Parts: sequence; structure tokens; C-alpha cells
Amino acid sequence: MTQTTETVRASLAKRYARERRFHMMGLLSVMASGAFLVLLLGNIVTKALPAFTTTYVKLDVPLMPDVLRLDDNPDADAIAKARYNRAVRQGLLDLFPEVSSRSEKRALYQLVSAEAEFTVAEAVAGDPELIGTRHSLWVLADDDLDTYRKSKKLQAVPESDRRFKDFQVAWLDELKAQERIKTTFNWVLFQNGDSREPELAGVRGALVGSFYTLIVTLALSFPIGVAAAIYLESFATRNRFTDLIEVNINNLAAVPSIVFGLLGVAVFINFLHLPRSAPLVGGIVLSLMTLPTIIIASRAAIKSVPPSIADAALGLGASRMQAITHHVLPLAMPGILTGTIIGMAQALGETAPLLMIGMVAFIVDVPQGITDPATVLPVQVYLWSDSPERAFTERTSAAIVVLLVFLVLMNAFAVYLRKRFERSW
Repeated sequence: MTQTTETVRASLAKRYARERRFHMMGLLSVMASGAFLVLLLGNIVTKALPAFTTTYVKLDVPLMPDVLRLDDNPDADAIAKARYNRAVRQGLLDLFPEVSSRSEKRALYQLVSAEAEFTVAEAVAGDPELIGTRHSLWVLADDDLDTYRKSKKLQAVPESDRRFKDFQVAWLDELKAQERIKTTFNWVLFQNGDSREPELAGVRGALVGSFYTLIVTLALSFPIGVAAAIYLESFATRNRFTDLIEVNINNLAAVPSIVFGLLGVAVFINFLHLPRSAPLVGGIVLSLMTLPTIIIASRAAIKSVPPSIADAALGLGASRMQAITHHVLPLAMPGILTGTIIGMAQALGETAPLLMIGMVAFIVDVPQGITDPATVLPVQVYLWSDSPERAFTERTSAAIVVLLVFLVLMNAFAVYLRKRFERSW
């Protein structure tokens, strides 16, 4: 008896030791995953933070008629076509009168963005009385100046390894001494569309394009997905045909996304001649990807409603359709909405199918409708990551942060719907 007890105790000790090791391995796995996630997000956020601020330079712009190439009594059309770039350049030369050579002047003009002349034009258009005066304006700095000010690493490298040269650094120091440099929140990032100039590039066009694409995706995938789930769960008879449909729905959820892009090019663009690089086609392609997720989630939500609810409705004289739409569907709606939002979040992060239908094009204007050329946030990240300018590295990370915030908000809303409306029987 004693030998048996000792054997059992030894066996239990080994079992408990294995459980402790398994528990420790699971805990270490979770900690390692969390550490890698924090490292990834920290790296992205650290790179993105400089993109949320930008640099402005204060210029005393001479708005004299001879500088702007205007007559004594110019009309509105002449004022709109005035040479404001000459006024900006003259304002820079007045600050540094010692600059004389052509190469130095070219480098001096590069301290401010090409947007500066449009800033001056807007000021004059708003108040034509400024013509003939010297007006002080804060204009957007060039991306090289802005990047140099923000990067301690760039300031430490030799002159030969950076685009912002030492004589430009001297000009920057003099502007700082005269309090003509300031840093503000980068509203341009959220007000502008894409641009070849990093300091003028923004995510507004991609945000609007993503919004229109998701609207089309939701308008197509939600009603079709819910209707398919209701039919398969409540009306379809069990036979080979319905089994084939269910197998294909499950298989579609695992099909690579680029296949849907090829389908979009072949059918919607080449055959139906829908507009290329438009949210309409992008939404249709993404709705095909989202349908399996919505159908599976909707079927699970409908199946979770107790059959007694539908039976009670049928017993009181309701038709099968009335029992489903008036009783079962409202109770299953939280789960359906949760699955829909998760599917939409997945669609928001897709890139490959949209590249195939042409949404990788360089789009400057913000789209005004679902048929206008547009891009989306993941494609914008792809485009900026491939740009050679250093300032686009910051904006790439900033666009990733905006995309992640959008995804987190959508998933948080899905969790809220689940907790808010979920019922247990």
C-alpha cells in the first residue's frame, strides 16, 4: 500500500511539474508576443511623431507692383495671375543680401516650399489693398529644412551625406536668431491629398477614398451576406447543393486576396468597363472578400438564438419569414454587426486586390464620389514607402498610425456592440 501511494505521489509531482512548465511556456509566449507588439508599435510611433509637426518660416514679402509684374490698376484676373513666386524669392533675398551667385540663390529659394507663393496669393486675394506694401507671412518650409530641424541624427552626419548643406544651416541659424522659425501641428497632413513634395503630402485623399470604398463594400456585402445566412440557416434544405454552397463559402474565406483583384480586373474593368482606380470597383472587389466573413458570422449569430423563440412566434400564427425578421434577426443582430465590422476592418487593411485594379495611381485631388479616381490608406502607405525622399519615411509611419487608429476604433466598436447587446439564455 505504501509503495502504491509513493508511486501515485511521484506521478502527481511529475504531472504538476509539467503543468507548471506548460503554464510558464504559455506565459513566456504571451510576454514575448506583447514585447514584439510594443516594439513594433513603438518603432512606428517614434518614426511617425515628427510627421505630425511641421516648420514655418516668416517672410517679409514685398508686394510691389513691379515685383508682382502688375499694372497700376490691376483687375481680379491680373491679381490672380501675378508673379507671387518673385515676391517670395525677393523676400528671401532681402533677408540675406550677401547671397549673389546663382547656385546660392537656388539653395536659398529651397528653404521654403513651393506652397509659399500660393500662401501669398491667398493673402492678396483676400485683401487686394496689400499690393504696394511689404507684408509679413508665415510660409511652409521645405521638407529638407524641416527634416534637418527634427532629426538629431541628420544634424550629426557629415555635410557630404545630407542634402541640407552647411551654408543652409547657417541661414537656418540666422532665421532662428531673428525668431523667424516656428513649429506647429501639421494640419497639411490631414487637409491635402498626395503630392510629390513631402511637406505638401497628406492623407485626406486616401481617407476619403477609403471611406467611399468601405461604403460601397458595406452596401453590397451586408445585405447579401445576411440574406444568404438567413436562407442557409432557416430555409435551405440539407442536400448536396447546399453542402456545396457551404463548402465554397468556407473556402472563399481562405482564397488569397490578390485572386479577387484579378477577378476585378477581368470582370468589372475589362468586361463591364467600370471606371479604373475608382472606389466603386474597389468596393465591389472588397465586398466579395468580405462576404464569407459576414455569412459565417451571421449564421453563427442566428444559430445562437434559441429555437424556442422562433417556435413561439410560429405557434402564435406568424409566418416563417415574420418569425425570422421580427424575432430571430433582431436578437442575432449584435453578432451580425460584430462580424460585419470585423470583416470591414479586414477590408480596410487590404492592399493587393486594390493594386490590381489600379488604385495605386498617383492621385492628387480628393475624390468627390465613388466613380472618381482614388486611392486608399494601405495603398498610400505603399506609395510613400517607395519614395526616395527622407521626409516620406515620417509620413509613411504617420499614415500607418492613422490606419491603425481607424482599425482599432472599428474593432473597439465591434466589442462594444457585442457587450452592449449580447444576451444569454
